[in-house]
Amino acid sequence: MSAPATPRPTLSTPAPAAPAATTSTAISARPTGLDWRLRFALLSIIWGFSFLLIKVGTEAYAPFQVALGRVFFGALALLTVLLVRREGLPRGRRTWAHLTVAALLLNTAPFSLFAYAELSIPSSLAGICNATSPLWGMALSLVALSEDRPTRRRFVGLGLGFLGVLTVLGAWQGFSGVDAKGTALALLASLCYPIGWIYVRRTLASTPGSPVALTGAQLLVSTLQLLLVSSLFTSAPTSFPLWPTLSVIALGALGTGMALQMQYGLVTEVGPTTAQMVTYFIPVIATTAGVALLGEQLHWNTPVGAAIVLTGAALTQARRASGPADA
Repeated sequence: MSAPATPRPTLSTPAPAAPAATTSTAISARPTGLDWRLRFALLSIIWGFSFLLIKVGTEAYAPFQVALGRVFFGALALLTVLLVRREGLPRGRRTWAHLTVAALLLNTAPFSLFAYAELSIPSSLAGICNATSPLWGMALSLVALSEDRPTRRRFVGLGLGFLGVLTVLGAWQGFSGVDAKGTALALLASLCYPIGWIYVRRTLASTPGSPVALTGAQLLVSTLQLLLVSSLFTSAPTSFPLWPTLSVIALGALGTGMALQMQYGLVTEVGPTTAQMVTYFIPVIATTAGVALLGEQLHWNTPVGAAIVLTGAALTQARRASGPADA
């Protein structure tokens, strides 16, 4: 997604495209003593494993409950950070109203959709579908964001990316062996992220407060949204199996809480362009984890198609040789 004049990153996207942050805004993340390359690798692993954790979580809990646990433990992690820093949540009805919409588009909807998708598709396929977010973002930004100008490279990247999607799904053989509903839900989840980004850029660009405070508030709102939805459409769990429960806790506390903290630190230290490259490692790790740990089948078209998707996504995010960011 685009970087010029973006707001502070308020997007809680544990597995999705990495947040695009602007260098013109101070980010209150303190670099740690750990080398940024190690933190980059760790962040890639955490977000890449998110799809496996979703899969394990849905073995015992309803998709809405997995999403609820994810945002709850993520909010708890970030609110703990705010407490240690003695930093408050953002104020103002208008800000909270915009955060409510952002929470719906960036957390409640995509987290639920990915959980429902993984009831019928492999976690590896969900991770690859997630990699289409930059493609959707590029297509939408050409319409919704006047500062994003189309270029030949970006159009080539968009076409190449969706060719990769068709390769992953085996279009030449009539999409046989692919669950259409689950795949559609995963792609729809990926589409939610750029829609949410565009909304945030238009409404929260000048909102005061640190990224941690804004994201913590957003996750708190999402927790309330999913608590309501879960109470209406699911029954309370009668048991709490160990591994699914630990998976949901890790998904939230690590994949949504700690990972975002690490992302902010990377943006501060090495810049948003390098930091958001983590996006391109996520499907690789998600596929490896699904095959190695869950025994998911891998056909030749899956890694080939994923490579094409990532190449297309990289082209859509490429910057022009001069001038402002073109991605």
